[in-house]
Amino acid sequence: MVFPQTEIGPDVGAVRAYGQCADQLGYHHVPRSTTWSALNPAIHRGWKGPCHVRTQLHEPFVRCGFLAGNTSLHFTTGVLILPQREAVLVAEQAAELDLPSDRRLRLGVGVGWNPVEYVALGQDFAVRGAAWTSRSTSLLSSGLGRRSPTRVASTRSTEPACGPLPTQRPTPLWLGGGSAPDCRRTARLADGWFPVMAPGPELAAAAAAVADPATAAGRDPAALGMEGRPNWHGDPDDLAEQAMRWRRAGATHVWLNTMNAAVATPDEHLAALASAAEVLFGS
Repeated sequence: MVFPQTEIGPDVGAVRAYGQCADQLGYHHVPRSTTWSALNPAIHRGWKGPCHVRTQLHEPFVRCGFLAGNTSLHFTTGVLILPQREAVLVAEQAAELDLPSDRRLRLGVGVGWNPVEYVALGQDFAVRGAAWTSRSTSLLSSGLGRRSPTRVASTRSTEPACGPLPTQRPTPLWLGGGSAPDCRRTARLADGWFPVMAPGPELAAAAAAVADPATAAGRDPAALGMEGRPNWHGDPDDLAEQAMRWRRAGATHVWLNTMNAAVATPDEHLAALASAAEVLFGS
């Protein structure tokens, strides 16, 4: 289930209760959106994005670390905007979360979609792909990605040494997006991907755009995971149909989103999770 960060509020007891109840209902993992926004809708008139300067957005590593100590849930950053962060610091944070969660982390990364975030950080949105390439190389060399099983450990001052080591080496690396560059990165580097489109012709085209270069690189496309995104609208039949469409499209995981579904309080989100659980896995 998607952590309802824009609606759950700041109460730490409510966050703990949400995670523990979801755990008891049988949910497996919590994808955590990692966007943030300094956008002011009074200035950016007509903004249609999902968040703005007044939206409550919880920092992913801190919040997942808190839930790791209070539940047996698994965790996914879905997705961390890598060009906005120092890659070696991300590697250290991910390793630190992997330890208390005991191999319950998948690191999801991407390039982002919101230019306002990049402007607020003094970065160029137009070259985020090049920044992603540079920082993903650093991330992979730090031992979290699939190419290297060990962390960087060098006496040269130009190369960082990080510790402690994560339990998972390598840590599963998943990528988000659906553009042609996103698909090529997924094919070369990732253990799985988060498509941004619903099942249908567009998703089928994106899946082919991942499969073809993966095959050319000597990788098995069938071994790559895919995470679907069904939404709860209060209708069990609708949810069952969404889940089936994702299964037919080849999804290996799904995350259930209860945000923006006429539920707002933590108790209402938990009631929605309970109803959805009956549909998804008969609990």
